[in-house]
Amino acid sequence: MFWKMNDARMQAPSTQYRSIVFYHNDGQRKTAEKMKAQGEAGTGATIFTEIVPFTRFYLAEGYHQKYYLRRAGDIAAEYLAIYPDLKDFIGSTATARVNGYIGRQGTKAQLEKEIDSLGLSEAGRKRLLAIVTR
Repeated sequence: MFWKMNDARMQAPSTQYRSIVFYHNDGQRKTAEKMKAQGEAGTGATIFTEIVPFTRFYLAEGYHQKYYLRRAGDIAAEYLAIYPDLKDFIGSTATARVNGYIGRQGTKAQLEKEIDSLGLSEAGRKRLLAIVTR
């Protein structure tokens, strides 16, 4: 999924925006290197994704969290009312699922199966379905 979603044929303007894959073991490293090589062979271009061992995870700043959801302000407002503490908003499974749907990572059929479990109002459900159906 990472290689499909990430185009790293251009060098990042700064380290915070670079394309990077972290691995935990030799098997993951080899898989990442293989996928990168296949991508370069398939495109004929250099892929600037770094492949490095995982050492520590840093959570992005709050304004970077749930990017797609935040762009749908009315739906985000519903969740921010449910989760006024940003930590809870960020950690919510529902907000993660909805962020994915808005970011085009799910189908209308998948959404229809779980929409009742996402905690949205009727208006929020209709808006989310309209976004996903576009």
